Amino acid sequence: MNEKKELTLDLFGMTCANCAMRIQRGLGSAAGVEEARVNFARETAFVRVDAGTDPRGLIEAVEKLGYTAAISSGNQRSTDEKHRQAATKMRNRFLISALLSLPLIYTMVGHFRALAFLPMPHWIMDPWVQFLLATPVQFWIGFPFYNGAYRSIKNGAANMDVLVALGTSAAFGYSLYSMFTGKAGLYFETSAVLITFLVGGKWLEAIARGRSSEAIRSLLNLKPERATVKRENEWIEIPAEFVRVGDTILVRPGEKIPTDAIVSEGSSAIDESMLTGESLPIEKAVGSTVLGGTVNGTGSLTVRATATGDQTVLASIVKIVEEAQGSHAPLQRVADRISSVFVPTVIVASILTLVAWLLIDVDNVSRALENAIAVIVIACPCALGLATPVSLLVGTGRAASLGILFRNAEALEAVATLEQIAFDKTGTLTEGKPRVSLIHSTAAADDAVLGAVAAVETRSEHPLATAIVNEAKRRGIEIGKATDVQVEPGGGVRGRLGDSLVIAGNLRFLTESGATPPEDLVSRMSSAEGEGRTIVWARIWGTYDHWVAIALEDSLKESSVHAVERLKQLGIAPLILSGDNLPTVGRIANALGIANFSASLSPANKVKKVADLRQQGIRIGMAGDGINDAPALAAATVGFAMGNGTDVAKQTAQVILVKGDLARMADAIAVGRATVHNIRQNFFWALLYNGLGIPVAALGFLAPWIAGAAMAMSSVSVILNALRLKRVRI
Repeated sequence: MNEKKELTLDLFGMTCANCAMRIQRGLGSAAGVEEARVNFARETAFVRVDAGTDPRGLIEAVEKLGYTAAISSGNQRSTDEKHRQAATKMRNRFLISALLSLPLIYTMVGHFRALAFLPMPHWIMDPWVQFLLATPVQFWIGFPFYNGAYRSIKNGAANMDVLVALGTSAAFGYSLYSMFTGKAGLYFETSAVLITFLVGGKWLEAIARGRSSEAIRSLLNLKPERATVKRENEWIEIPAEFVRVGDTILVRPGEKIPTDAIVSEGSSAIDESMLTGESLPIEKAVGSTVLGGTVNGTGSLTVRATATGDQTVLASIVKIVEEAQGSHAPLQRVADRISSVFVPTVIVASILTLVAWLLIDVDNVSRALENAIAVIVIACPCALGLATPVSLLVGTGRAASLGILFRNAEALEAVATLEQIAFDKTGTLTEGKPRVSLIHSTAAADDAVLGAVAAVETRSEHPLATAIVNEAKRRGIEIGKATDVQVEPGGGVRGRLGDSLVIAGNLRFLTESGATPPEDLVSRMSSAEGEGRTIVWARIWGTYDHWVAIALEDSLKESSVHAVERLKQLGIAPLILSGDNLPTVGRIANALGIANFSASLSPANKVKKVADLRQQGIRIGMAGDGINDAPALAAATVGFAMGNGTDVAKQTAQVILVKGDLARMADAIAVGRATVHNIRQNFFWALLYNGLGIPVAALGFLAPWIAGAAMAMSSVSVILNALRLKRVRI
């Protein structure tokens, strides 16, 4: 059997999703390559090849396409630095371009009679001044567009770079012709303004790509830098990456567990919410499995490493996120698809116009040239180039005012097509913090015994203990000072309150302490346990002898019910994908009226559920707030993260609900639908100008300066149409 290996290449020089597609096709056809996947967001290529394949052949395949590549060093810092440098470079180019273009923009008002009252300094209308301002924008700032156009044509395609290079060059070239021949009509501002707008969009794109790496970095930061291991009967501290399978590791209270392992000594409650989605800490004892990156509670543990490096659960999550990132919405490529037909058509029309007018009047070369240039100028892709970015700019601004942040343009386009929304439960639909929901006791008044339990629980750092203390405070119960308090990690707590002995914890802890609750109390709490609530049992004896059972649950957010109702009104079907147990998830689903739900899912299983739905052709969104949700957020058509969630979820998701208000999810979808509709309108108007203007210019009824004005008006109409999004009702 032919062995395979996987290689990762760092890519340089990509400017759009089409670049990634060309490189992917080029690598896929290279010798020895079984599979090639290019991630535009991460600027990397993942290639599966025969074991004997020389990586230099892959690099050469990329270079033949006009790009550069290098074997990835795997250094996250160097990747981050590459993104920062790209964003900084694009920002500087945009600022310089904007500075040079501002005087030229001002001259554009001279074309509009309504603004004729504005003062127009003589020097700013001087052709040489405009030439000096426009030249660096055209040939220095605009060089990447020329370069991209060359690559596109070289590979047998025509993208937006070709349109930009053709249109701006026509306007700039005719301006030079007019300047040196003394003819009327300068269009330097046309080329400079278009390039400035597009470079600004490239800057925003570079920022978005740089942020995509932050999700991976946040995941990697879960792993602690150091680990305490036992070597030759001595405890020593070593870098966590040097831990080997079989090593005995000491994990103190509050420390992160360095790798996947099995508990060999001790017991504790482990916070696994970042990996499993479990809302409450999980009790661990000898023989229990613990996961790298999770946080130890109050007990000290000795564990034996069972997996390290790429084999850990955390590493698998990192890999899933890397593979799922970088998908693109189809609307982003609409302009390029149009231009692939549009550009050749314009060139042919311009040449035919030139030839036709020369045949009509061979001595009037000037007239023929003007008409041919008029065809190109009227076809300048200003409106087509602005159709998408201006609408996206206004749409994202409107969304931001509602507390909705779209990480990139693709997300705003994609939310408009969603058919289903999958919710994580903990911290997304629910508050993510336990609270007391039910108390039963053998005492006449629950408040009296709740105060006694809270007195001993104040000495415990367990989240359940904190919830009980908070409930006592909420009820205004005076909490006494307990003495002789002993906390048993993984079990409970015991102590004295005056003449009474108080013991509280899980049922096993009380039973082992010789306290068995009465059957009628157990029966009363059975339904609460069946609903997935956690029960804390307590016994108080001394002056009085009472039993207490306290049920705790993770309550629904106030916004969840309204959010689900609004999504249903928009025709979007909700479902729940959770790592919690089935009774708990079922209770939440019933409360929200959601019939479709799955429980006890690992991060990988969540991704599989999402991937299965996407393979069925369903456009699905995923809403979550935890690290465990990151792979599913990346795998979904659109990932929604709560603003009060983890950094990893926020960096992986494409949409962030700033205040964690799920009701804003429906607003995000409404904004997306309105924006996509607006973009399609812009495409229509942009192409209408060209469709009507080209034949008029070819027939000689449109002078180049009028063509430039018409082209400018097409841009104005697109911008005005986009501004309507500010007034659209959500």
